Amino acid sequence: MLKTSLLIIIALFAYLLLWPVPIDPVSWNAPINQHFTGDFQQNTRLDKIEILELEDTHGPEGLAQLNGEIYTATREGWIIRYNEATGTMTKWVNTEGSPLGLVFDAEDNLLIADAYKGLLSVSPAGEITVLTDSYNGVSMEYVDDLDVDAEGKIYFSDASTKFGAQSNGGTYAASLLDTMEHGGHGRLMVYDPADQSTSMLMDGLNFSNGVAVAEDSSFVLVNETGSYRLHKYWLKGDRAGTSEVLIDNLPGFPDNIVRGRDGRFWVGLISPRSQQLDDMSASPFLRKIVQRLPASLRPQAVSYSHVFAMDKDGEVITSLQDPDGEHHTNTGAMETDNWLYISSLHADNLARISRENAGI
Repeated sequence: MLKTSLLIIIALFAYLLLWPVPIDPVSWNAPINQHFTGDFQQNTRLDKIEILELEDTHGPEGLAQLNGEIYTATREGWIIRYNEATGTMTKWVNTEGSPLGLVFDAEDNLLIADAYKGLLSVSPAGEITVLTDSYNGVSMEYVDDLDVDAEGKIYFSDASTKFGAQSNGGTYAASLLDTMEHGGHGRLMVYDPADQSTSMLMDGLNFSNGVAVAEDSSFVLVNETGSYRLHKYWLKGDRAGTSEVLIDNLPGFPDNIVRGRDGRFWVGLISPRSQQLDDMSASPFLRKIVQRLPASLRPQAVSYSHVFAMDKDGEVITSLQDPDGEHHTNTGAMETDNWLYISSLHADNLARISRENAGI
């Protein structure tokens, strides 16, 4: 009996120390988590949300609007249209992939960042076209978010060149792998419809995610989910072609960025930071061991509702939270005349809060 127990213990230790894992963690020093203090002081302002039920779909991650209708992308591949005036919810098109970020161009085509399919365009008639799905002959396997400038150029994130969404069990599973490795596999890209070219603007990002272009097209923002920060990449002026960290050491994992009104940008924090993950940041060996544990014991997103708005200089304007996480894993927010719509990675529904209750 003792011999058997010892063999089991030896086998367990061998597994934890030697079993192959898909990640090759990189050492880094996570900034000290300030938690919910200062501009992000904990509050319950999102407990005033209104729930909009989605039928047979879930995870309304991306948001866009056109002619009084709200468009959202769901985990089942559907683009759903919600009519604000009638309250009607309609399934429009299905990309048969994993649509994430959404935005309309000047011709009312819906542009989609699809993690499985690449950068897509859907005509008003519902015809789907692949604009680009590769760079320098190599497939892009995790196109994440996007925005379009005044000239029609489409800026988008390629979240991870190593952990493709479809080949690693879906967008969430792949994001966990990339975040655990912290290997700088993310990129900021641009597609130019004029010559159908795809170019890279930034690389070395730790899970590049949300993208938003300034109203005057002078810069583009991209967040770095795995490093809790957002970058500003200049498109015009003396600093064109350079970047800077706009806001750093966020209390959660930033997801989408959506340009709002009056110079605001809305950012969704999909989950508060994991102290376990931060404590392991400088220990690649320990992160490999944790990766060998059952998924339930590894760092995961937790249910906490949080979106915030900032200005072009990274100054926080407002922070909306609900610690109970009724509408959790928030990916972003989008303003209309009367509402602030809130998206989610895992929730079964779409949410909104009145502009009055949101304080905007």
